Amino acid sequence: MYSAFVLGLSTAIALRAIIVLDHIQPGWVRPAWYFAVLGNFLFFYYRYQITEKRKKAVRDYQLIEKVEELDSLSEEDREVLIYLLNSIRKSPEHLNYLIIFVFSLVAIAIDLGFVFFS
Repeated sequence: MYSAFVLGLSTAIALRAIIVLDHIQPGWVRPAWYFAVLGNFLFFYYRYQITEKRKKAVRDYQLIEKVEELDSLSEEDREVLIYLLNSIRKSPEHLNYLIIFVFSLVAIAIDLGFVFFS
């Protein structure tokens, strides 16, 4: 989890550093870009997998239905848990991660195509 956090933070910094590098050391633009895009590729695939596991757990263990039936929780506790579980189940965030993962791969492929076939 912490590795993914550091990777995500590093790639965000690298993407922003490209503009500065373009002015002070243009030769570092492509390596920074590759680091950022490859890092995003890995980070967002990891996030996609985590989100899918959460959705699967909510669905497979019927957690929403079980929380709705619990008597040991206060009504407020139950509402909060149901809200959290519903937000996990309904959120399209996994699609965001999947799209960024795919577009990172496409960007790398296009750049490599330009490098090797231009």
